[in-house]
Amino acid sequence: MPDENLVIELSMAELRDIAGYAAACAEPALAIFQRDRPDDCRPRAAIEAARAFAGGGERTKAIRDRAWAAQRAYQETRDAGQAAASEAARAAVAAASAAFLHPLAKATQVLHILGPAAHAARAFELDAGDDRDVGARCIQQASDLAGAVVVDVLRRYPNAPSGRGRPGELLRRLDAALRQAATNR
Repeated sequence: MPDENLVIELSMAELRDIAGYAAACAEPALAIFQRDRPDDCRPRAAIEAARAFAGGGERTKAIRDRAWAAQRAYQETRDAGQAAASEAARAAVAAASAAFLHPLAKATQVLHILGPAAHAARAFELDAGDDRDVGARCIQQASDLAGAVVVDVLRRYPNAPSGRGRPGELLRRLDAALRQAATNR
């Protein structure tokens, strides 16, 4: 297990791959958010910022600003009782945040890598009446979507942290699946 004080080497190309993966995982859940909040483009803008960075754009304050705006959308939908839309917005926040994965061997950094998939899966679960099978299928899709670079970077970090409710369970399931698949190769 990595030492939490250890600095992990991360290249800009690896960060771009992580951001691209994060955006790809979060984007399907946008349909849930947009159904409930059709005039609110903040989560979409956060995912677009992550995609732009993944495609070669600069890692700027604008990405953080879009993440913060999507965070406000998350809070507003949460407070309005729109749980599935709220989780979809959290997936977008996490996607934009992926561009800022820190090179410290801390379990919480796994949230930057796998958080978008976990929150998107939870959004789909809630949208389907809290159907856990739906979430499991989403996690499998996210596992299938993870390329070698994503898995390699993930394995430099400690296992996903405990807690964080159902999204945390989904995150740990994805973390374990990706690490196990890498071990089986």
